[in-house]
Amino acid sequence: MGNGLFRTKKIQNLTDADSEDEHVYGGLKKVLNVRDLTFLGIAAVIGAGIFSTIGSAAFHGGPGVSLLFVITAITCGFSALCYAEFASRIPVSGSAYTYAYVSFGELIAWIIGWALILEYAIGNIVVAISWSSYFNNLLQGLHIHLPYWLSTNLSTAKETVAAIHEQIAKGVTATPEMQSMIDGFNNAPVLFGIKFFINLPAFIIVALITWLAYIGMHESKRSANAMVVFKLLVIVFVIVMGFFYVDSSNWNPFMPHGFTGVLQGVSAVFYAYIGFDAISTTAEECKDPQRDLPRGMMYALLICTVLYILIALVLTGMVHFSELKVDDPLAYVFEKLGLKWIGYIISISAVVATTSVLLVFQLGQPRIWMTMSRDGLLPKQFSKIHKKYQTPGFATIITGLLVGIPSLIVPSSLMTDLTSIGTLFAFVLVCLGVLLLPKLQGQPGKFKLPYVNGQYILPALLALFIFLFRERIVNAVSHMGNEAHQEILFLLFIVIAVVIATYTFIRKYSLIPVLGALSCLYLMIEIPVNSWFWFFIWMGAGLIIYFFYGYKKSKLATHQ
Repeated sequence: MGNGLFRTKKIQNLTDADSEDEHVYGGLKKVLNVRDLTFLGIAAVIGAGIFSTIGSAAFHGGPGVSLLFVITAITCGFSALCYAEFASRIPVSGSAYTYAYVSFGELIAWIIGWALILEYAIGNIVVAISWSSYFNNLLQGLHIHLPYWLSTNLSTAKETVAAIHEQIAKGVTATPEMQSMIDGFNNAPVLFGIKFFINLPAFIIVALITWLAYIGMHESKRSANAMVVFKLLVIVFVIVMGFFYVDSSNWNPFMPHGFTGVLQGVSAVFYAYIGFDAISTTAEECKDPQRDLPRGMMYALLICTVLYILIALVLTGMVHFSELKVDDPLAYVFEKLGLKWIGYIISISAVVATTSVLLVFQLGQPRIWMTMSRDGLLPKQFSKIHKKYQTPGFATIITGLLVGIPSLIVPSSLMTDLTSIGTLFAFVLVCLGVLLLPKLQGQPGKFKLPYVNGQYILPALLALFIFLFRERIVNAVSHMGNEAHQEILFLLFIVIAVVIATYTFIRKYSLIPVLGALSCLYLMIEIPVNSWFWFFIWMGAGLIIYFFYGYKKSKLATHQ
């Protein structure tokens, strides 16, 4: 059974198998060029993060949060280079799932495929809920008020109203908005003895985006491109306008809570970056995937990083970082300066931005399921291509239901961390997987990952890291018996890093993929342990499905 669990695909057979699958199931339209791929990457990356989570990260890290964007971008950059190498060598759909199948074998591929559901489908629940919040703010600006029970879920409504009552008990005078929420909660309809709350806007936008993804990539890319142009114009406008209101004294101190405070925003900042890898799921719809996929990834990552850094500096320069723990920090700073009309434009852009993120993720998930289905790990229905629209129709509908129904009723608090873990996990395996690929000479028109010998550089960097974090290591060792779970994760990272550095010294591994894997591992240990508990439950459910279905139905099993 052990050999069966780690049976791998051969690179040379993948293109032939892909052509055969297109003949059996139907092919996808090849309509994407490097500009479209770059825009899809920007559409996925610039979303809720730049409009909301950046505020929470800045609150903890101060102006120094701009450094966190640099660190995260470098981490994603290492991973993007590894994705680019795979995309150039294996120009088929499936993203990290397909790459893991080649490098590590079927079981790891399934685990990655299951983790990618967290990044794409489950992550989109958060985006849909965020979209609903921005949309409701816009409606209220137009003096249109949805009933409270139609605009949120029961859990969030309870927490919000409880927090309002707590403030009132402390002597805070209830604002008309606060009183409206209390009245809305008290007057909500009751079903089977439980107050009935649903987030209707979130469900409607998921339904509309699913329909767009269903009817074709050509229509989807045109919509995504238009949304990207609009939100880029707004972001550049915000940066330029905000520059004139920057007070440099707000940048002092640059890291008010030290580097530890900066790292507190790692989950929020990394969540802002996830999605650039969704470009790789569109390989079968690219005109020249081996040339354009790597370029699209790197261009998108570079553009988004520059914009994120500038926004972070402008935001923390306009107001003191301690004021930024709000849901809509960009709109807040302009409204505070009396420029409410700019805040309204930002709110419109936030709706557009989150819509584009929804679209890219709703395109990515069905194509991963399509590839897994072609491999026999999921039922054949998931790989059926619609004859008219040439999209994975059934998989697209299932993705819409998987995102739409939970977005009606669940809170989003835990989903951000889970999505980040799933994404980082995929990044780690893609980076390590590159090390297992057979060596290949560079070919014209194809991306080739530069080789930098890490034999001496990586051990030196690890020694420097241990020196800089020596106090944390000592503290972690001294608290190991006190349920200091986060510190135990840190020590585990040190052990893994030492092992990888040792192998790199012996086998002269390339520095870029190794640094990519270690950077992602480090970001993973900064995510709260409670989220890891739910992540392992999710993985356990996935393994049950694999052993009861995928292991027996796999194409590689039937061909043995």
